Amino acid sequence: QVQLVESGGGLAQPGGSLRLSCATSGSAYYINVMAWYRQAPGNQRELVAAITSRGTTNYADAVKGRFTISNGDAKNTISLQMNSLKPEDTAVYYCAAGYLNPAHTVAQMKDYDFWGQGTQVTVSS
Repeated sequence: QVQLVESGGGLAQPGGSLRLSCATSGSAYYINVMAWYRQAPGNQRELVAAITSRGTTNYADAVKGRFTISNGDAKNTISLQMNSLKPEDTAVYYCAAGYLNPAHTVAQMKDYDFWGQGTQVTVSS
């Protein structure tokens, strides 16, 4: 059984930085895409950034130029470097892993089979 464990959330001031990490345990040989989603109170869960095993990335417009997603050295591990944080970045951040059909260019939420428990990110002065 695959489990995802997030770490690195916390409190940051506006303009500050945080780095989130996601580690995978268990075996799921077919995983080829991982992502960060976030959900603020009263809002739907939304994509923040995704990355394939080959390193292809896509970002939500709200975070482009501020956040960077990357693959870790270990298989099926990712990080999210968040710079220039804004109060509207406050949310619970979830790591997700799944399979992206090679015929498609962008994974949808339904493509992610495994989810972490989430880590709180709060941006406030």
